Amino acid sequence: MAQLKITQIKSEIGGKQNQRETLRSLGLKKINDVVVKEDRPEFRGMVNTVRHLVKCEEVD
Repeated sequence: MAQLKITQIKSEIGGKQNQRETLRSLGLKKINDVVVKEDRPEFRGMVNTVRHLVKCEEVD
C-alpha cells in the first residue's frame, strides 16, 4: 500500500486551533518534522486541512 510522506514547512503560530490540533494529530511539532503515514482518506483529509503548512509526497 502507498504511503504519504508529510513534511511541515511552515509554523503553526497564528493558525486556527483546529489546524494546530491537526498538526499535532499528524505527529508534527516543529518546522522540517517529517512523518510517514498510510495513504488513507483520514490522513488525506488532515493534510487537506493544513495544506498551506505542509508538503505531502507519495512514497512506496
